[in-house]
Amino acid sequence: MRVRTLLLVLSLSMVSLTSVAETLKLGLNYPQSGRYQDQGLQQRLGAFLAVDEINQQGGILGQQVELVIRNTRSDPERGARNTAELIDEHDVKMLFGGVSSAVAIASGKAAKERDRIYFGTLTYSNATTGSAGHTHMFREPYNAWMSAKALGRYLSETHSDSNYYYITADYTWGWSVEESLRQFTSTNDTGAHPGVTTPFPTALTSDFQAALEQAAASDAEVLALVLFGDDMVRAINIAYSMGLHKRMQIVVPNITLGMARQVGPTIMEGVIGAVPWVWNLPAEMGYQRGEAFVKAFSEQYEMRPSSAAASAYSIVHQYRDAVERAGTTNTADVIRALEGHRYSLLKDEQEWRAFDHQNVQSVYVVKLRPREQVLADEYSADYFEIVYSLPGNEAARTLEEWQKDRRKAGMPLTLQ
Repeated sequence: MRVRTLLLVLSLSMVSLTSVAETLKLGLNYPQSGRYQDQGLQQRLGAFLAVDEINQQGGILGQQVELVIRNTRSDPERGARNTAELIDEHDVKMLFGGVSSAVAIASGKAAKERDRIYFGTLTYSNATTGSAGHTHMFREPYNAWMSAKALGRYLSETHSDSNYYYITADYTWGWSVEESLRQFTSTNDTGAHPGVTTPFPTALTSDFQAALEQAAASDAEVLALVLFGDDMVRAINIAYSMGLHKRMQIVVPNITLGMARQVGPTIMEGVIGAVPWVWNLPAEMGYQRGEAFVKAFSEQYEMRPSSAAASAYSIVHQYRDAVERAGTTNTADVIRALEGHRYSLLKDEQEWRAFDHQNVQSVYVVKLRPREQVLADEYSADYFEIVYSLPGNEAARTLEEWQKDRRKAGMPLTLQ
């Protein structure tokens, strides 16, 4: 009897080991703590929803998918170490994640060294698929150029001849966004349109207070807060307490649902920003697959999905699609399957552009709704009124513009 029991246990153990061995592992590298943890959590929720759906549909090439997660703490060196460990010790076939662009860039380099694709999930610096771009980096959301071009067109119509003041996070994403927004709003003259930087990632509340006092002392009519995550939350709360919203149009170039939710509808009302996607877009435009995602996410997590959740969800599904079209997880074959591929998933048509691996897609300018409208939603999350949109092919840099940036950085004019 004991022998039979032992054989049964060994048999079950072998089945378990075989099952584990046959899973296809994906690595999610995101901030579980720190200033960007809310955006990180949304990535995790979106990714797990996609993995559950895919596994219910039979997995990828017949293999069940397993998500292996690591905490970047918004630290580029830690992100790169996580990437190396996920590949070297867990043999993940693809990696994605990142909120800080510096983390995404560092992690992408580590992935390339080990011949793995890295998908930037929430990284807006132009450098990610620009001067720092390479063969193994794909970016799912838009970049600073694309968001600034859409915002610039809208602001040029609604706030022409206004004076601007910029408060910018002092790292690659902040520099990219400010530079691009200045270009598309014709506010390059820093004498007429001054600004200050705030430390990253070590900014204190006193840093934002000092920066906002300088803005208050200016004659600016538009206040551009080039800040993200908790930094934006702290700064906009201070700006509101100072009454700056009464005499300045506040612009948050890259806004997310999580950031709006952290601040609350009273303070966020009237703020203008850009987004690659918002949860109410699919229903307003009739994108059925997007509506299904919003419904599934909302029911499972009892909250609305942000653009970060949508990005992570889309990446997992797009990786599956590319692998199944390629018939293999071999990195070179999957890269070829992605390059130039057009698809529609949660919105209108998108493309993984071949020459820079930037996802070319529509960009939306939003204005934050009044409190009563926000709270009318079942999950108190109807923050975004879409006031302008720009098609992806108009928003994205051309090949010539991209090569100009690469040439300036001393980089090859093709991805290497």
